[in-house]
Amino acid sequence: MQRDTVYALPQTQLVDFAFNESVADVFPDMIRRSVPGYETVISLLGVITRRYAQPQSRIYDLGCSLGAATLSMASQVRDTDVHFVCVDNSAAMTSRCGQILQRHLRPAQFEVVCDDIQAIALEQASVIVLNFTLQFLKPVERLAMLQRVYTGLRPGGVLVLSEKLAFADTEEQTLLTDLHLEFKRANGYSELEISQKRSALEHVLIPDTLEQHIERLHAAGFEQVVQWFQGLNFAALLAVKA
Repeated sequence: MQRDTVYALPQTQLVDFAFNESVADVFPDMIRRSVPGYETVISLLGVITRRYAQPQSRIYDLGCSLGAATLSMASQVRDTDVHFVCVDNSAAMTSRCGQILQRHLRPAQFEVVCDDIQAIALEQASVIVLNFTLQFLKPVERLAMLQRVYTGLRPGGVLVLSEKLAFADTEEQTLLTDLHLEFKRANGYSELEISQKRSALEHVLIPDTLEQHIERLHAAGFEQVVQWFQGLNFAALLAVKA
C-alpha cells in the first residue's frame, strides 16, 4: 500500500480535489486514514449483499474507485449468475479497478465503466452501492440520482448509501469535526496535510445531515430506511425498495 503524501508539501495554488492519478496511486491508504470505520463499512457491505442479492440480477458499485466494495460483495454472493457493474468517472480509478478485479473475479462476472454515474442506465439491480459518492454530486442533483437508483432496483432490492455527515446542532458539529481531525492526526497526517486537503475539498464535498438523507431517500420512493453504521461524522444507511 503506497502511503498518501498528496498534500505533504506546501502547494502555492490549491485546486479542487480530484480523483486523478496521484490520488489513485495512494487511495487505499488515503481513505483508510481519513474515514473512520471505512474497513468496517466495506466488510459489512459483503454481509448486506449476501442477504439481498437476487439471482440473475445486477449489482452496481457507483463511484467504485478501486473496487474494494465490489470485491467485498463478490466474496459473499452465493449466486454465480449475478453481474457486477463498477462505475466511476475517473479514468485513473477505473483503469486500476479493472486490473484489480481481473485478479480476483471471472471476466464474465463484472464490467468496469468509466462514465458519469448520472448518465448510465440502471437496470435489473438487486443491490446498488453509493459508497461515499453521493456527497460529490451537487446537492440539487442528489434527489434525481436517488430516484434513478430506486427505479433501477427490483422489488426487494436495496441501496447502500455511505456518506460524510453534517450536523444541524453547532456543538455536535464542532465536537465531531474536532474528533475527526484528531483521527487524522492519530493516523499520521500533519497539520499542513489536513489543512490543504480540507481546502481542496471545500467546494467539492458538501455533506448533508442524516435527517436530509433520510427525508430524500423517502422522497425518492424508499419505504424503509435504516442507519446501520456511524463512525464519528461518517455514516451508512440501508434503503429498501418494497
